[in-house]
Amino acid sequence: MAPPPPPPEVFQYTIDPSLEEFNVTPKAWIEANKKHFHGIAVSNVVFDDQDRVLLVQRAAHDSMPNRWEVTGGAADEPGDDKFEPVDGAHPRNTILSGAARELWEEAGLVATRFTHLVPQPAEAPLRDATEAPPPYFKDHAGYVYTNRTGTVLYLRFAFHVLVQSTDKVTLDPDEHQDYVWATEEEVRNGMTAAYRDIPATVPATRAYILEAFRLRRQAKEQKL
Repeated sequence: MAPPPPPPEVFQYTIDPSLEEFNVTPKAWIEANKKHFHGIAVSNVVFDDQDRVLLVQRAAHDSMPNRWEVTGGAADEPGDDKFEPVDGAHPRNTILSGAARELWEEAGLVATRFTHLVPQPAEAPLRDATEAPPPYFKDHAGYVYTNRTGTVLYLRFAFHVLVQSTDKVTLDPDEHQDYVWATEEEVRNGMTAAYRDIPATVPATRAYILEAFRLRRQAKEQKL
């Protein structure tokens, strides 16, 4: 039996103007940007009020078992275009709605605002870096990867997301088995302060999460 659709509030987020290009369907974005990817994937970078990022541990029975990442997945899902927006919600078939859906399904969190894109750097920023590291790709800010068989090519974008509350995280056991709120230093070291290993799925995952920390620190400094 398919899981019930997310409640309307999951799609009632607001969007920073800088992200309007992602307020379209994955197909529309690919065609407008003249790309040849099979699909768009999304990742959600969520911080709590202690400047810790939410990391979720992949299930032991899944690919890359027991490794850590942020919530995310394919931006489109069969049937998304059949839902009519209600109660001021966004359409469910856009890239950002896909991110909001994945956040709800994988962590039980409700997005309230998408604030900015987290570009994929070619390498992780150094500790206390002030300048952005070189991009992974010159023509877009995402990361390219394939499915398990190498037959489908995805372009993944990561977004910084504000949520209703960080008090309760509810995992989908089919996909993830644990979570932590990790500091920048813990992500950098791949280990919590309690000496628990939290290895990222791939180096690119660690790199963009650390870039998200750098951008967050930069934004705070600019407000001073």
